[in-house]
Parts: sequence; structure tokens; C-alpha cells
Amino acid sequence: MSDRKKTSSGGGDPAREPVIENRKAWFDYTITDTLECGIKLVGTEVKSLRKGQASLAEGWVLSQLEPPELTLLSVTIAEYPSAGMHRQHVPNRQRTLLAHRKEIVRFATEAKAKGGTLVPLKIYWVKGRAKLLIGIGLGKKQHDKRESIAKREDKRDMDRAMSKRR
Repeated sequence: MSDRKKTSSGGGDPAREPVIENRKAWFDYTITDTLECGIKLVGTEVKSLRKGQASLAEGWVLSQLEPPELTLLSVTIAEYPSAGMHRQHVPNRQRTLLAHRKEIVRFATEAKAKGGTLVPLKIYWVKGRAKLLIGIGLGKKQHDKRESIAKREDKRDMDRAMSKRR
């Protein structure tokens, strides 16, 4: 009998599974609120996500109030190379996001009231299921972006100076 513990996630080590992040969204937008959603996927999409082959950079989320629904658009999940051509998914298709009705309504109305955009921030795994973190993004002006860069560089310089003192 094996001495290894079984994980409840149904897969490998969650620390090793790739997390796909949208770093461009954090630079282009000021994120005010976030929501964790499930994603409706087909088999080869899941396998490609597990390999970390997806791009969130151009993606955005469309929200509807009647019926309450969130749709993920312009996110590319690469084809899974080991699958046959008849089993492949369309890389740029629309994907339905899964969340509670009240959360969808609250999030969509809040985004509309603030004049924001719903942006995908991160895809990660929870108990073997793909989750998408979306946020309400308020567009930054050019001077705000420069400010962000300056803050990041200042922090980096301070960290370097502190590490030299040790």
C-alpha cells in the first residue's frame, strides 16, 4: 500500500499547476472589485489550461442583466496538440461564466454605474475546477500609468537598498 496522501483536488499538486494571469489589466486599469467565477469548458480546453496555454491579455467580459449572464470574450485557449482534429475546440470562442444570479446582477450594475469594464484577471484551479477572477476595471490615463511605473521602480530600488544592508 502506498504511503502517499490522496488529494481532494482530483489532480496533481495545486502549487505546480499553472496560473494564467493578465498582468496587462493591472497596468491598464484600476481594479476596484473582484469576483470569482467558474468557466464552462470543453475537454481539450481543460487540458490546454492545465498546460498553461492561454492568453487573457485581450479578453473582456460581457454582462447581461436580463437574463443575468456573464460571457467571456476574446480569450484565447490554444488547441491541445495531442487531440485529433475532430475533437479540437475553437480557440477564441465565447465562454459562459458561472456565478450566482445575485452576484452577477450586483457586479454588472456596479460596473455600469462606475463606467468600468469587466476584465479577466487570473485563471487558477480550485479543487480540480478552473476558476476565473474578474474585476471591475476603471481605465487609467497615461499619467496614471507613468505614476504606477514610478512607484514600482521606487519600491524595487528600496528593496535593493535593504537587501544590500543585510
